[in-house]
Amino acid sequence: MLGLLLLQVLASCHWLGHSKVETPFGSCNQFFYARVPPNNALNPKNPAWICQHFRNSYHYATLYDRDRRIPVYSAYKYRPRSTEKPPEWWMVEPQLIDEKVDLEDMGRESDLIAQHHFTLEQIEESQAVLDDYKGLKDLDLGCLNPSGHMESRESKMATFSLTNVVPQDSVLHKGQWNIYESKTMPQQTKDCTITYVITGAVPGSTDIAEGRVNRPSHIWSAACCLVGTKPTSAWGAIAENDKNQVENLSLGKLEERLTELYGGPVTLFDNACPRQ
Repeated sequence: MLGLLLLQVLASCHWLGHSKVETPFGSCNQFFYARVPPNNALNPKNPAWICQHFRNSYHYATLYDRDRRIPVYSAYKYRPRSTEKPPEWWMVEPQLIDEKVDLEDMGRESDLIAQHHFTLEQIEESQAVLDDYKGLKDLDLGCLNPSGHMESRESKMATFSLTNVVPQDSVLHKGQWNIYESKTMPQQTKDCTITYVITGAVPGSTDIAEGRVNRPSHIWSAACCLVGTKPTSAWGAIAENDKNQVENLSLGKLEERLTELYGGPVTLFDNACPRQ
């Protein structure tokens, strides 16, 4: 069973992460174009704004749903680069256990229990743990911010966080969503000076791990491309989380679709990013 889990880890995002909880994104709003996060239509009832921190740097930002134990979205700058493969450790977020705890970096469950005297029950109260993803059938650990979109060894390591993971349909994850991440994105961004990305998951009606972790109904992603300092293009993608199909669409059409799915008007980027 452990071997199967490790294979799922490798198929997902491959590496580890550290974090800092913010309200909201005070230390890491640089991962949003014009430092403007999505509007509140995406906010869950029990949110955590996490600045994913590792080795003296912030690498991306995540809005986390403590009740459903999945990320709502992760926001990052698209900077793909091949680097040496780092260690394969899954991490959890100590500040989701207790916001008063003086631990900026994430840690492995075993280390938090042994070194900081947390219990597993404390850790799993408001976030997913490794046991939640054991024995998955037809599902992978799908990283919203994939390691392949990161530049440095440290930033790739930072994606290996359970706060960046959702249960994703295995065929979609290895199929059309992988094609979007590894082929469509490089094509779309070839002339961009910098590309801001927000990738999210729409909460679904089913769960895994005996109801602990929500299985999203849809996976979506949006990007805003800058040439120099000016936004020149933007786009989106969305997929139902039980079909191997990705629909590529404009940023405006994606926001319209998400408005229907979330039940309120959704704005993902600053208005300067083109909607058509």
